[in-house]
Formats: sequence, structure tokens, C-alpha cells
Amino acid sequence: MSAFQAFVLGLVQGLGEFLPISSSGHLVVVPWLFGWKDQSLAFDVALHLGTLAAVAFAYAGDWGRLAVAGVRGIRRGRPLADPESRLLWLLALASVPGAVAGLLLDRWAETSFRSPGLVGLNMALMGAVLLLADRRAASGAARPDGLLGIPIRDALIVGLAQALALVPGVSRSGATISAALFLGHRREEAARFSFLLALPITLGAAVVKVPKLLQGTTDLLPIVVGTATAAVFGFLAIRVLLAWVRTRDYRPFVAYRFAFALVVAAVFLARSAHLR
Repeated sequence: MSAFQAFVLGLVQGLGEFLPISSSGHLVVVPWLFGWKDQSLAFDVALHLGTLAAVAFAYAGDWGRLAVAGVRGIRRGRPLADPESRLLWLLALASVPGAVAGLLLDRWAETSFRSPGLVGLNMALMGAVLLLADRRAASGAARPDGLLGIPIRDALIVGLAQALALVPGVSRSGATISAALFLGHRREEAARFSFLLALPITLGAAVVKVPKLLQGTTDLLPIVVGTATAAVFGFLAIRVLLAWVRTRDYRPFVAYRFAFALVVAAVFLARSAHLR
């Protein structure tokens, strides 16, 4: 893999991880469109180190407060009494479905799921889901306690939605944001919870996959370039999306998903006709 290819993949990973357009779907389709050799799932996970750094930097203050509150709650024997400690444990609970799905479906994730046709279908289907969810987004005043008052049921449902993102084209942020919108949370709250939820699941995947990638490669330049690019553009994507949803809706991302699905379908049909 060249450094340029790694840059492009890092770019789509950084933007796609936090914008609801599916980073994993782009990492499957982009090499397919350009005729590049398909990179391994382990390399995709290595790119997640960049977006992990982005979300950790963007929410360092939040995670610091949550961690302190969590330790304080444990020491007092009341881990759910403090709102910030409670949110920390809810984020941990919401991460469990994705972790379990990753362990159970790991083999399929590296083979059957990496299909451009499947990605195109999921891009369109989840585009429709996001559109419906966005129409149901709460339009009234935000809750006084925001995410600190999120019910356990809501956190678990969003976590279950996150597990669906193991299939490329679904989009981790798209699925979690859509679930939160359906549950009545405002657009900005839904995005923030999705971003906070990205850290534990991404960290877990990186711990499992990245050491295997490093053991099997001697050329670290593509990994460094891709990871750094993903970090920069991931941070920008977080800022852009949060600023956007404060005053606007998700329809541009819905339109992009539909357009992307049409491109995949057109290229697939054209190549199939060429082979006949």
C-alpha cells in the first residue's frame, strides 16, 4: 500500500467515523472503486486509532470528569448516585452489545461483510432510517440535565444499535444517532452520546486487532500516514457535525448516503456488463 492510498483511507475513516456516512463502508468501497488491493480489517482498525485519538482529544475534559466521578462513586459505594458517574457506567453498559457482536461475528466481518454490494444496500437502507429518525427529532427545549439524565433503557438501545455497525455501510454514528433520535433525544445530544460511545468500543477493537497487524508488517509508513490523517479529519468531523446539528438537520447526510448507494450500484452494473 502506498502512502497516498493510506492518506485517502485515513481521510475517509476520519470523516466517516463521526459523520453518519459509514467509515467502514467507505473503506470497503473506495479501494474497490479505484482498483486498489483490499486492505485487511486489521488495517481498518489501525485507522481507528486515529479517530480514537480525535474523540479522546475532543472530549478529554468530559472523560476526565466522568472518570473522577466514577471513582468517587465507587469509593462511596453509590456508583449511580452522581449523574456523571451514572453516565460513565451507562456508556460502559452501552458498549457491551458491540463488543459481544465483534467477538461473535469477527470472521464474517473480515470476509462476507466486506462486499461493495452489501455496503451500497446498507447505505441506502440506513439513509432511510436516518431520514425517519431525523423527522422525529425533538424540536422543543433541551432537557435540563441533557445526557446526564439519559435512561438506562435508552443507553442500552443505543448500544444495541452500535452493534449493527459491524456490518459496513450501516455506520456506527448513523445507527447510534438514529436510535437516540427515535428515542426523542435532540440532535446535538444524540451526536454527543454517539461520540462518547465511540471511545470504549474503538479502544477495545484496537487492543485486539492492532498488535496482530504490527506483527505481520514491516512497512509502518502507511499505518502512520493513515492513522495521523484519520486523527486530523476525525477531529474536524466532530466539530463540523456538532456545529451543524445545533441549527440544522441530517438531511444532507441522508442525500449523500443515497447518492453513494447509486454510485455503487452503477459501477457494479457497469462492470458486470463489461464482463459479459
